[in-house]
Amino acid sequence: MTAVDTIVAIATAPGPGGVGIVRLSGPAAQRIGEAIAGKPLAPRMATHARFLDAGGETIDDGIALRFRAPASFTGEDVVELQAHGSPVVLRALVARCIGLGARQATAGEFSQRAFLNGKLDLAQAEAVADLIAATDLRAARAARRSLEGDFSRRVEALMEAVLAIRVHVEAAIDFADESLDTLGGAALRERLRQASDQLALLRRAAERGRRLRDGLHVVLVGPPNAGKSSLLNALAGSERAIVTDIAGTTRDLLQETLRIDGVELTLVDTAGLRDAGDAIEAEGIRRARAELARADLALALVDARDPAAGRSALDGDVHAAGQCLWLHNKADLLDGRPALPADALYVSARTGEGLEALHARLLALAGAGTDGDAGAFSARRRHLDALATAAAHLSRAGDELAAERLELAAEALGQAHAALGEIGGKL
Repeated sequence: MTAVDTIVAIATAPGPGGVGIVRLSGPAAQRIGEAIAGKPLAPRMATHARFLDAGGETIDDGIALRFRAPASFTGEDVVELQAHGSPVVLRALVARCIGLGARQATAGEFSQRAFLNGKLDLAQAEAVADLIAATDLRAARAARRSLEGDFSRRVEALMEAVLAIRVHVEAAIDFADESLDTLGGAALRERLRQASDQLALLRRAAERGRRLRDGLHVVLVGPPNAGKSSLLNALAGSERAIVTDIAGTTRDLLQETLRIDGVELTLVDTAGLRDAGDAIEAEGIRRARAELARADLALALVDARDPAAGRSALDGDVHAAGQCLWLHNKADLLDGRPALPADALYVSARTGEGLEALHARLLALAGAGTDGDAGAFSARRRHLDALATAAAHLSRAGDELAAERLELAAEALGQAHAALGEIGGKL
């Protein structure tokens, strides 16, 4: 894409005593930058200059950097004006650039131009926004890896593998009179199996990246009086939910956003799941079940003194969530502690017992476990949807290959390839 105009924006705003950057991109960037600096700007050379307004007065003094197309972030001519001082100075520089023919960039327009000029794919362009929005060092590192192409390279490698398999299948169509096994069918099926395995690994990694970016959506469920509201209050550190001994006190969803060691969790308290006593409680229970279907994790609370009854009451509902962690609440009232399975913890919302272990488990499920953020990359819900679509098509391709319906197998492989291409915007 060849830009017809030049855009300008404050790329980095300064903190107290810090450095701010005004960035220009487009065909007039060099002309405008040199007019403000009052001197020629050599490519990739830091030039100290006084930044001048229309009357020749000094706005500020700083460093000007020029990048010649296509060797720049956007693939266009780019000039950066690094100033020190206040946001007032940066706004004055932007106004001067606009007076010389630039226009104010819209949100994300620099990244958009980088994408259109082939400097970034769509996943990398989205990672720029993720990096800017990151509120935790782990999420920032994950976004940086996506920006550097970690995610995109894995997707592209899968696309190449799928395309190679499709080429083999389509070549075999020309020999329809022969058995697929005589045309390398066993090796072909093995390559498809390996591609499917690689895709499964990538889906798990992308889900972890999505959780680092978006946080964990956690729903508290349990029979009435299991202690859901008390646990919400204990995790939030404040009296957010009304707690009584009356069954059915919580009738609507109560949402709280928490941060545990920098990781964001959206925690939703729900109505106790049971056969409802009235229409209002019934609606609360319906909403609770709908929220479970959207959840990354269900925290299923049962009374530690009679866990079997609680599990029996919840078993038909908790499977709607992505994962389930069983919490045996009121553990402080137990005389003994029978061993629990790996998907369960003892807690006490009243005394705080077990909350530290619960925090650690939540961090691990959010993608920030004991191995830190090693290898994590940021991902979005649309990426997960595209990967799931590709996996479904690869599965169908395997079934068609097994039945030697080669045309249908080739079609499924093409659809898998297209689904993967959506991630980077390569349609």
